[in-house]
Amino acid sequence: MLSPLNTISKGKIENKTIQVNKITSEFKILKHIAIIMDGNRRYAKKLKLSSGKGHEKGAEKLFDVVDWCLEFKIKELTLYTFSMQNFNRQKSEVKTLFFLFKKYFTKLKDDKKIHNNRIRIRIIGRTHLFPPDLQKSIREITEKTKDYDNLIINFAMAYGGREEIVDAAKQIAEEVKFSDLNIEEINEKLFSEKLYLNSDPDIVIRTGGDTRTSNFLPWQTIYSEWFFTKSLWPEFSKEEFTGILNEFRERQRRFGK
Repeated sequence: MLSPLNTISKGKIENKTIQVNKITSEFKILKHIAIIMDGNRRYAKKLKLSSGKGHEKGAEKLFDVVDWCLEFKIKELTLYTFSMQNFNRQKSEVKTLFFLFKKYFTKLKDDKKIHNNRIRIRIIGRTHLFPPDLQKSIREITEKTKDYDNLIINFAMAYGGREEIVDAAKQIAEEVKFSDLNIEEINEKLFSEKLYLNSDPDIVIRTGGDTRTSNFLPWQTIYSEWFFTKSLWPEFSKEEFTGILNEFRERQRRFGK
């Protein structure tokens, strides 16, 4: 089966045709996928649904992606779920999103698939900005799954890449101020350890047709392979996902060498 896929290659968008019916053992080198889940509102508008219904369809798509990650033995999945800038959306939409977050975290907390597959749930970002009831749901699911290690899912919520770097810098400054850290000890490794996420994605996928990074993991993605698809997030298919994995297998990752 062949799938058309829009990818970034040599600084421009190209139409590529990718074989998607062959998965090889080479995917052992692929450990961490990050996704910018874009297009829920446009999907809702396209089908004449409320924006809330679009976000709900997007949440349901996530369950499919988790199944695919388990199938292909991906060890870590990071999802751009709610940015710092999303707080500036209409209050009614933000309220709906908070409701959906609480609903699905409550559902996942007791989901057999989560526990049978030993899936750890982490939330990265300035979660103290969320309402108390949502913060409680976050604490409950992270505590209940903290010892799992088969697949780690990081939900980037109240997240911004620049904000993450600022928070890390503040933490280091505090440690230097109180003599817990010598300034000569500051290096890239230490700085990475102070970030919300101390893990670099192999692949970043953005759905929805836009080709921006949108303040997502600027420190961690300097050598990630980026893929941009035209499909809106609720429409994202296993065929596209598998095509991206195969395209990744064909790319040469030189890390500046």
